[in-house]
Amino acid sequence: MSEAIDRESTQAATPAQMLRGWDHLEWWVGNARASAGFLSSAFGFDIVAYAGPETGIRDRTSWVLQQGEIRFVVTGALTPDCEVADHVRTHGDGAHSISLEVESAQDVFAAAVARGATPVREPWKEEDEHGSLVRASIATYGETIHTFVERSAYNGPFAPGFTTENLPTRPPGPAVGLERIDHVVGNVELGALERWVGFYRDVLGFDQLLHFDDEQISTEYSALMSTVVWNGSKVVMPINEPAHGKRKSQIEEYLDYYGCPGVQHVAQHTPDIISTVSALRERGVRFLRVPDTYYEDAKTRVPDLDLPWDDLQRLGILVDRDQDGYLLQVFTEMIGDRPTVFFEVIQREGAKGFGAGNFKALFEAIEREQDRRGNL
Repeated sequence: MSEAIDRESTQAATPAQMLRGWDHLEWWVGNARASAGFLSSAFGFDIVAYAGPETGIRDRTSWVLQQGEIRFVVTGALTPDCEVADHVRTHGDGAHSISLEVESAQDVFAAAVARGATPVREPWKEEDEHGSLVRASIATYGETIHTFVERSAYNGPFAPGFTTENLPTRPPGPAVGLERIDHVVGNVELGALERWVGFYRDVLGFDQLLHFDDEQISTEYSALMSTVVWNGSKVVMPINEPAHGKRKSQIEEYLDYYGCPGVQHVAQHTPDIISTVSALRERGVRFLRVPDTYYEDAKTRVPDLDLPWDDLQRLGILVDRDQDGYLLQVFTEMIGDRPTVFFEVIQREGAKGFGAGNFKALFEAIEREQDRRGNL
């Protein structure tokens, strides 16, 4: 009887309530070997698994990278008719799957589809000598999907078909110290924000955490609107929409080059942003430039915070606070050829916000890069 009651309770739960957290992000890229090498050498990730022809997979190769709890998979096509090749040809390098860890992929998938989600692939099981892994996928904005990953019965390196043999050694460089994914940001087209917030609320059972309108996120030239949805614990996903302005916004530039809605940036948490950014700069990572005048204003906004201002200014780290504490954040330049995807590094000291006090400085920095590309 108790098992039946537990089963009914699970079936009644929303998909959001059944999420354990981030499992991995899978990037579809033009050259998986080079992308894996870049993430390893520049951002300090360890290459922990590989799949390809040597493991029985004929149309693509995938490299698994890990740092702290962050797991990325970079996948490239081996044949011109592979779906990865089509995706890269249209969008450039980008995040194809935001994959989420669950206790039961079947239950989460069934709950999502029953509430209106579009299925991409029904639950499938893979097995090898390390156990069994179950996954299932649904569609989200653009060509991005959510994959539900059930790995409690699997203790292999990543998934069946992956090996740890003959992996590249860790390149030299200081430890970076990234610990976990803080949030993943998506860009959608003008007029679509409300619909996608509704999808996460009504279909997946997420709650709205914050909303920013075009008066809060704007500069002289451009603006955007953003709503943050979350599952109540670990999975936090802001969604951006362009707003009308004098010139092209960063969201419009993204949509022009990516060709559809998609993941704009991934924020990764560190407990010591000065150490992390110092290590990343030593490894060759390039960040958006912040004018010195920003720090004069920041010291006025947060006069009671005892911070290493000289280090923050030298490294281009931004500061903000809310009622719960403060945060430090910094943004890389684009990590690919197209002006689409970048990374954020964030240190939270109690703050639950997303740097609202930094929006103007951040967007002006992005606009300077747009202007250099002739896209403002």
